[in-house]
Amino acid sequence: MLFNSISFLIFFPVVTLVYFLIPHKIRYLWLLGASYYFYMCWNPQYALLMATSTLLTYLSGLLIDQANKMEDQRKRNFWRKFWVAVSLILNLSILFFFKYFDFAVDNLNRVLGALNITLVQPEFDVILPVGISFYTFQALSYTMDVYRGDIYVERNVAKYALFVSFFPQLVAGPIERSKNLLTQIGQRHTFSFTRARDGLLLMLWGYFQKLVIADRVAILVNSVYGTWQHQTGVPLLVATLFFAIQIYCDFASYSNIAIGAAQVMGFKLMDNFDTPYFATSVAGFWRRWHISLTTWFRDYLYIPLGGNRCGKVRHYLNIMIVFLASGLWHGASWTFVLWGFFNGAFQVVGSLLKPVRDRLVRIFRIDRSSFSHKLLKAAVTFGLINFTWVFFRADSIYAAIEIFKRFKNYFYPWMLVDGSLFTLGLKEPEFYLTLICIGVLFVVSLLKYKGMHIRETLAKQGLWFRWLIYILAILAILNLGVYGPGFDASQFIYFQF
Repeated sequence: MLFNSISFLIFFPVVTLVYFLIPHKIRYLWLLGASYYFYMCWNPQYALLMATSTLLTYLSGLLIDQANKMEDQRKRNFWRKFWVAVSLILNLSILFFFKYFDFAVDNLNRVLGALNITLVQPEFDVILPVGISFYTFQALSYTMDVYRGDIYVERNVAKYALFVSFFPQLVAGPIERSKNLLTQIGQRHTFSFTRARDGLLLMLWGYFQKLVIADRVAILVNSVYGTWQHQTGVPLLVATLFFAIQIYCDFASYSNIAIGAAQVMGFKLMDNFDTPYFATSVAGFWRRWHISLTTWFRDYLYIPLGGNRCGKVRHYLNIMIVFLASGLWHGASWTFVLWGFFNGAFQVVGSLLKPVRDRLVRIFRIDRSSFSHKLLKAAVTFGLINFTWVFFRADSIYAAIEIFKRFKNYFYPWMLVDGSLFTLGLKEPEFYLTLICIGVLFVVSLLKYKGMHIRETLAKQGLWFRWLIYILAILAILNLGVYGPGFDASQFIYFQF
């Protein structure tokens, strides 16, 4: 069930209405049933896999808690580490089998083929379950939080199962932590008009991002990248810039709808995006992009590896390990690994060049607080991030390299003004409408970057003005949104991860 489907527009109000009408003590059971129904709308068999991951991490929490009660310190430490290791190995093995098995076999066959050895031929096809990377990482965070003593073990299996499967953020995040979401499940939530209004407004903005912007720019991006062999530099450059907008709006829209839906029911989920394209460094970009995943890797991989509390070489190695793992998390393909590699490498190089930059600033007396300097840094960062997006979007490393070659060898600037851009999937009115919508996105992002709380500001306006904005926003989504045949909902990009 997709957020942008008619089914969800019926499902969500019904679930919310019943949630507030039934007694508090059974509300978590209602949400648990609704969450599993939501997930089984893709494939009922997927629910068994999620239930397995839930049971494994639930039992590991209980066993770690039992180990904590042992009087012998040596045994206590051994069994605590043993059970957390078992949880990690079993859950990551499941993730590996369903997400990386085919990738591993393909690469093994390449090596065997080069050695003239008989190739491996699996007798079954592995289908990637929707959202497996998200709920696996969320479940594992609970195991590690219990191991660290950051949270008390949850003994109610149904409440824990709801933490893993909570439908608003189940399929594409944010990847929640037990310290935040699990502790809210037992709280009493009363209906709040203000909270519901703010949540619905955030959902409305999410639908605008997805239906009006992301799905519209996707038409041009898919058209150009699908025929990159026949494209020249300008269309490929425009498509790459549009893809930066597409993936941001597509993913941020899901997070906004998820956070807004949870807020209507009284739950507070963590923010997942914070104006990432205004970042002035690649490291800053990753503090603003997919925040729930970035902080997950920081807390459960980067810091345990030593973080920056070690020598420079080890520190840089830790950064590279984290971003290579992040690239592999996004997909079983070498293009994603390279994407992660460059995001890590840019941070390492940026750190190494910091003394050079500092010296240039002193020599030329550059005011680092000036608008022009910040704008230059943001532009360079945006350019570097767009460089990595080519690997993210291309079908193969070969395709990505050839696209870069076409940027250089087949760049005809006059195509920007001779009408050629209107033949790439978006006709002239649609193309200009897209630019206007991107302008709206920029203004909203700028206001947020400047610290304005748009929903709070809107709530302070007169009744007639507020409802005028609400109605105009709804009409814009209904009339300008991109829909498939029969209003089929388009899938979110991050569902494949």
